[in-house]
Amino acid sequence: MLKFKFSLIFLFVFLKVSSQEQSLIPVGGAIINGDTIAVVQLREISIFGWRNMSPAEERKMTRLIRNVKVAYPYARLAGLKFIEYEDILSQTPDENRRRKIMKQVEDELMDEYGEELKKLTISQGKILIKLVDRETGESSYDIVTEFRGEFRAIFYQAFARFFGLNMKEKYDPEGNDREIENIVKMIETGQL
Repeated sequence: MLKFKFSLIFLFVFLKVSSQEQSLIPVGGAIINGDTIAVVQLREISIFGWRNMSPAEERKMTRLIRNVKVAYPYARLAGLKFIEYEDILSQTPDENRRRKIMKQVEDELMDEYGEELKKLTISQGKILIKLVDRETGESSYDIVTEFRGEFRAIFYQAFARFFGLNMKEKYDPEGNDREIENIVKMIETGQL
């Protein structure tokens, strides 16, 4: 009787397991020295961390993360707009027409984002200048020169210098801006 119950339980479990739908994932393989080895493409992951920090350094890092989170969406937008308007202007051979288009674009952007950008702190503005260079590959000064002219770029640079900013500053992800780069990568991968 015990063998019968055991056999019945075993049969029930076997049928239950075998009736479950199995999902197969096709993978590549390689034969090395007669052995077949599965070859699977894994997605890249990045692990970020900071060294042990003092409370003052933690506050500084928290402030930097907050400032990058505020400035980064504007830098992304600037990169997208840069590509869009560069394409439009490359199709416009007339210099006067180009100036009118850029003046119109500047007015539209100021109407849409001007009030928000005025609320940025000086630290967030400095980070935004660096991130614009990261997203576009050109400094803010070069972008203004290209789209609005040398005189406007000099005026904006003088205004920026008054607040301790430099529109000509380049983004250095391997040097001074390494922490900003790590924060941006964490934002892009959804870790922040």
